[in-house]
Amino acid sequence: MAKLNYVEGDYREALNIYARIGVDDLQLVAVPPYRLRMIAEAYSTKGLCLEKLPISSSASNLHVDREQDIITCYEKAGDIALLYLQEIERVMPIFIFFFARICKQPPCLPIFSIFILVVLRTLLKSFICSTSTLLCLFLNSIFCPQENTEEALLLLLISESMANRDAVLSRIPEHKNDRIISLQSASVVYDLLTIALGRRGQYEMLSECLERAMKFAFEEFHLWYQFALSLMAAGKSARAVKVLKECIRLKPDDATIPLLAAKLCMGSLHWLEEAERFAKTVVDLGDKTSEFKAKGYLALGLTYSLQATDASLRGIQEVLQRKALLQAILLITVLCILNQIPEALGYVRQALQLQGDDANSLHLLALLLSAQKHYHDALNIIDMALSEYPENFILLFTKVKLESLCRGPDEALLTCKHMLQIWKSCYNLTNPSDSGRGSSLLDRAIADRRQLNTITLPDFSDPETGSVHATSIAASRVEQALSEVASSLQSSAPKQGPLHPWMTLAQIWLHAAEVYIGIGKPAEATACTQEAANLFPMSHNVLYMRGQVAELRGNIDEAKRWYEEALSISPTHVKSMQRLALILHQVGRYSLAEKILRDAVQVNSTAHEVWNGLGEVLQAQGNDDAATECFLTALELEASSPIVPFTIIPRVL
Repeated sequence: MAKLNYVEGDYREALNIYARIGVDDLQLVAVPPYRLRMIAEAYSTKGLCLEKLPISSSASNLHVDREQDIITCYEKAGDIALLYLQEIERVMPIFIFFFARICKQPPCLPIFSIFILVVLRTLLKSFICSTSTLLCLFLNSIFCPQENTEEALLLLLISESMANRDAVLSRIPEHKNDRIISLQSASVVYDLLTIALGRRGQYEMLSECLERAMKFAFEEFHLWYQFALSLMAAGKSARAVKVLKECIRLKPDDATIPLLAAKLCMGSLHWLEEAERFAKTVVDLGDKTSEFKAKGYLALGLTYSLQATDASLRGIQEVLQRKALLQAILLITVLCILNQIPEALGYVRQALQLQGDDANSLHLLALLLSAQKHYHDALNIIDMALSEYPENFILLFTKVKLESLCRGPDEALLTCKHMLQIWKSCYNLTNPSDSGRGSSLLDRAIADRRQLNTITLPDFSDPETGSVHATSIAASRVEQALSEVASSLQSSAPKQGPLHPWMTLAQIWLHAAEVYIGIGKPAEATACTQEAANLFPMSHNVLYMRGQVAELRGNIDEAKRWYEEALSISPTHVKSMQRLALILHQVGRYSLAEKILRDAVQVNSTAHEVWNGLGEVLQAQGNDDAATECFLTALELEASSPIVPFTIIPRVL
């Protein structure tokens, strides 16, 4: 109160307050340091007040007495301040020692992190001034959280580092309680890190953090499972499967874990034997997890179906297809692949009675109708499905094929343009370095011109195949490496974004190119193919389409070279094999053409074009009996061949 009166200029009132409390009589021994500081401030304030007050009399002795009182106040203030500093110097090390001891305990690690941040902020505010240009420049170059989430993430990373440093790893009974406390503290930190990093999509960093936690995660399911999920989100599928195996060991009755592992194995890894074992694990759990039993059978059926697609011998294919049928899963698709069209049509109608708006069932119905050559009915079904799923690109790709037959190429090109617009609205992915590269390709047939930016990314699957084959996995890896090398020579643009959108975009351009080839426009087809090549320059599908364009121009040698390059990337690409064999047949190299076509039959025994080409080659060699059998097989297969292969239906969990 006396200090407030001094600030307001009421010096006499301040002196009266000091006189009433008896400043001169206050005890200075065995008192807290803060009280010594207050007494020192009181004497200094009293001296200042005495200086400000005027002396009522001009007597010299009064002046001397006033000056003596002022000096006495300042001396006492200085002495008490020195005593205060001595007390602080004695007490502070003890305080710091005990605080550090407390903060080293695991439950206090987040508190210690906040304490460090507060101290640093206080120090920076105390010592940085506007003239400290050099220091400000230095501070601007270091990381500074810009929002609450960044600040929380920084504190969590500090806490995680301290939790790793102070983890109790000893397994002896005496350290059990300390180990439990250490693990609980670390689990809390890692759960918060999972939330913070997951919201920001930084799964790579999250997996690295959880990997550091493995040293004290012995027999701890929660940390192992979090680690597996982070690896899945980061795209490290192979490591995720290995970690999920450990999770299965720790929690064998949880059906979700082997289902996740089976999904990874059937995806990009294509470990079908492993996927089969995981699916059987779910099925074998039986009544323990009845709600997941259907999923287990689904995974098993998918595995058998994919194994049948990959099998090179027809007998093995039939055996695996029968195993898929025994699971009663994907029954319709399997029947379609086996060309049992009437039976499959009955099952798909039953499926639609159960769920009339299922996209895959409607798509299968359209493909079955196209296999019976009811193309207009099939197109109507596709339009009906698209009214429910307007952004389903697989349905749109089939629509392009059907429209080319039923409504003409102009309608098919309009659908391709519509797909480009949907792609832009769905993904909105652009690359600034390619902004000058437009695409007026479809506008040669339709008026409205739109520009689309593209970017270089790895390979995509066959446009007519919704499943991933074992041979296409290896081909994709080769194409990825070659595409990256070729792209680096063409552009310095960085790779960005997920792979699936760019696969879809490349398929759109290839479908447009195919339509232009069908109406005999090589220039437009070349431009569309080039747009796909800008995305995946070394894709076997792009190389195959270049061969098609070369054939349209009459450049047989160039077409042969493109097909050979496509087969060097993907040796089992049936379309390239069939077209290359046709060229070899034209130039009289019958033996090589026959070998290539027989290899193509081993890869896909239901391709009627391949059987027809093999019959022509055998006929040219004078083997009429074998040629007749090939022609009959081709006619039989063509009678039940859909507009696009049945395998375009996705077979994934």
